[in-house]
Amino acid sequence: MNSQYNVIIVAGGTGSRMQSTVPKQFIEIKGKPILIHTIEKFIEFDEFINVIVCVHKDYMTDANFMLAEYFPDKNIQIVIGGETRFHSVKNGLNTITNKNDVVGIHDAARPFVSVETIKRCFETAAQKGNAIPISPINESLRMVTNGINKAVSRDDYKIVQTPQCFLVSKIKEAFEQDYSPFFTDDATVLEGMDETIHLVEGNFENIKITNPYDLKFAELYL
Repeated sequence: MNSQYNVIIVAGGTGSRMQSTVPKQFIEIKGKPILIHTIEKFIEFDEFINVIVCVHKDYMTDANFMLAEYFPDKNIQIVIGGETRFHSVKNGLNTITNKNDVVGIHDAARPFVSVETIKRCFETAAQKGNAIPISPINESLRMVTNGINKAVSRDDYKIVQTPQCFLVSKIKEAFEQDYSPFFTDDATVLEGMDETIHLVEGNFENIKITNPYDLKFAELYL
């Protein structure tokens, strides 16, 4: 049986913020590339999930070899990433034909998403049309505007994670909009159509590995 679930893994980075010659998603931790750790979480959630990986055009060959090595029995699709995350995700969405499916969109550099978080996101999206995972902020916050700062309640703010999950028909329609720099994630694209976003509990460890410090954390966590 084919699953009704799809996941687009966004792996289009080139490693600039990581100060690495290798894109962060290809860096090995615990003897395995970060991208592979990430994909394994989704296959653990649903062994039949349709996996689509968006990679930079310069790393298509590397990605093909890597996926063939670690997932020889899986038909994982690879698409070329675009100029921005928005364009990469749009390329991935174009490969999904069943508009009644649910698709998750996930950062390749978030290998510590829990299976429970993935399950909550996909199941809520199947019921309500969309779902994104969040986690609380534990630090105090101040808002700075034009040099003036004031304390704000951290209870009014949440950290947004991935996978962000959507009904395919809705998110495909949303990605027909013109690109805007305000589209900082996939939920903001859907919000551009005045859709309500549904929040679910994420998991604290679900960080995005972005810089060398995050890589140290990842190594320690594993």
